[in-house]
Amino acid sequence: MSERLLVIGPGRAGLSLGYALWRAGGLDSLTFCGRRPDPPPHPLFIDGIAEYVFGLRQPEPGSTAVLLAVPDEILPEITLALASQGDAPPGCAAFHLSGALGTDPLAPLLERGYSVGTLHPLQSLADPLLGPEQLEGIYFAVSGEPAALSAARRILSPIGGSVLTIPVARRPLYHAAAVFASNYLAGLIGAAGRLMVQAGVPEDEAIQAILPLARGSLENLGRLGPVRALTGPISRGDVETVRLHLRTLEARERALYASMGLEILALAGEAGLDQDAKDELKELFEREK
Repeated sequence: MSERLLVIGPGRAGLSLGYALWRAGGLDSLTFCGRRPDPPPHPLFIDGIAEYVFGLRQPEPGSTAVLLAVPDEILPEITLALASQGDAPPGCAAFHLSGALGTDPLAPLLERGYSVGTLHPLQSLADPLLGPEQLEGIYFAVSGEPAALSAARRILSPIGGSVLTIPVARRPLYHAAAVFASNYLAGLIGAAGRLMVQAGVPEDEAIQAILPLARGSLENLGRLGPVRALTGPISRGDVETVRLHLRTLEARERALYASMGLEILALAGEAGLDQDAKDELKELFEREK
């Protein structure tokens, strides 16, 4: 079944997903609604692939799904505005792309005959031109009515998307996990870059020098899992090196190092770290709290 998709919000997430689905051949038609008179400079509009509508428009007859790709804080407003335009086309599902929210904000659409659900890509979408590459074969967190879950699986099939069925009440836990794996990772790399600059590395080279190490660590994690992939002074029980780091770091980085050190220490314990070294390291880290 080819999809007829209406996306409300031509931001990074909406453009990325729409572009990926079109490139995979999963769409019969694609329409975006936006709050600006002109569409963003994206191939979907430059090449005439997608229609752009200024303002909000009800999905046309035959539409199979609506994606509300808008910020969480305006989702209730946009939902009410769409519901006020009339009943759903037969068989049309409505999804929002928020990671943290459940289906409650979509209640006005449920009353209008939409099957409602959530569909959140577990991916960092910083550049909407990279959607086809970044979204292929990833996981999506899906919650909602059975008809919406079925529609989500159908829509994601062309890009090889896998579905994580997350109970609505546990979506904040899921979203916090995503923040750790993405946003906090950016923060850690940023901190590593600052330390490299402090160590004398030119600022324009600091992050570039760090990234191959980070990529190698991620590849090891994928192959071996967190416990077996662990390396470094904590995994070896090298108390003196850790003590040297803590003495050298400034307060901001020292607090971050100690906080993350406690997490790494738990993994090192699973890997068989000597108990005496574990206790000594734990004392060092907790002293920085």
